[in-house]
Amino acid sequence: MSAYLITSVSVVGGPPTDLLIRDGVVAEVGAGLSAPDATVVDGTGLVALPGLVDLHTHLREPGREDAETVESGSRAAAMGGYTAVCAMANTSPVADTAGVVEQVWRLGREAGLVDVQPIGAVTVGLAGERLAELGAMADSAARVRIFSDDGHCVADPLLMRRALEYVKAFDGIIAQHAEEPRLTEGAQMHEGEVSTRLGLIGWPAVAEEAIIARDVLLTEHVGSRLHVCHVSTAGSVEVLRQAKARGVRVTAEVTPHHLLLTDERAESYDPVFKVNPPLRTAADIAALRAALADGVIDVIATDHAPHAVEDKECEWAYARPGMLGLETALSIALDVLGPEWDLIAERMSRTPARIAGLTGHGIDPAPGVPANLTLIDPAAHRTIEPAELASRSRNTPYARMTLPGRIVATFLRGEPTVLDGKAIK
Repeated sequence: MSAYLITSVSVVGGPPTDLLIRDGVVAEVGAGLSAPDATVVDGTGLVALPGLVDLHTHLREPGREDAETVESGSRAAAMGGYTAVCAMANTSPVADTAGVVEQVWRLGREAGLVDVQPIGAVTVGLAGERLAELGAMADSAARVRIFSDDGHCVADPLLMRRALEYVKAFDGIIAQHAEEPRLTEGAQMHEGEVSTRLGLIGWPAVAEEAIIARDVLLTEHVGSRLHVCHVSTAGSVEVLRQAKARGVRVTAEVTPHHLLLTDERAESYDPVFKVNPPLRTAADIAALRAALADGVIDVIATDHAPHAVEDKECEWAYARPGMLGLETALSIALDVLGPEWDLIAERMSRTPARIAGLTGHGIDPAPGVPANLTLIDPAAHRTIEPAELASRSRNTPYARMTLPGRIVATFLRGEPTVLDGKAIK
């Protein structure tokens, strides 16, 4: 295997040091290292973070390869500083059997750009009527541990209870898309002042909060593990805060776009800003940022949702909800949190790796540790040009925005997937 010597780099915001990567691991850390056989990477001014881990990625394959493939999504992830992603189950066919999750897992291994960990569906076909093959997916080569019907809520409380009970046997997790469907029929955006002014049917905050409250109680009763996808409201934060204070085994994620963009973006009627759950208010953003800082929200997850042109460049009412996120998430985190490197590492690498059970990921660079890491230049700024993204889709809400930070390199088990800001393959 190749050897790399990264010189004068700040490890998670610490003082400059050198990192020697050899045989897939960090071999040495210290000032003044020398390795004549190693490729030298100048780390002056750069920050080394443990490779980012995304708990919520849509790779679209199988079924919608026009929007994304496992390979193209993996490349986008690597360009964003990620070394592992969890692929959601809403593919076609749905990842509700051992065969489909193994297919996604193998495609990830073949691409070799990030570790792709499939998420299995909770219910057959995401229909919310009967449980999918949870045990078979858990026992498959993909070793599925997280199950989600994301894009659909597991609305039936009895079915949700049974799912929580089933996965408890192997310490699995149910990741819920919290949306009471009867309260969001026909909804087009956040219910509030802006939706009233625009004449669009609103998606009320209580539709999210009611499901989270119900599922927290079910999780507490069963003694299982719950993960709440893409939390978006101040009320949801308070439900989670109370649950964690009682010791309920619940974790939660927030997306970069819910930390930055408000429902006022809908005034443009540009479908790129249509997402589920919808963009909320400035007050919600303030609550989400505070919850991320104090640990009520555990993780920043992208909800990377690529869509083909025809699914986005149409009238708002007919557009599919979703935004790209993998290639811009670290920049948004830096913009929102500032150079709080330990907090960024915790919310974007260590904690998501721990939740997903991804050994070898989410570990700060140190001697003997697998060399899964990313190098970012925090002083750089870049203007987002959709045509330059690695994703097959172009539905980024940050088009032509100038964001802080630039990924210089990403290493997966000691081999670069990105070097000098460019994808290796």
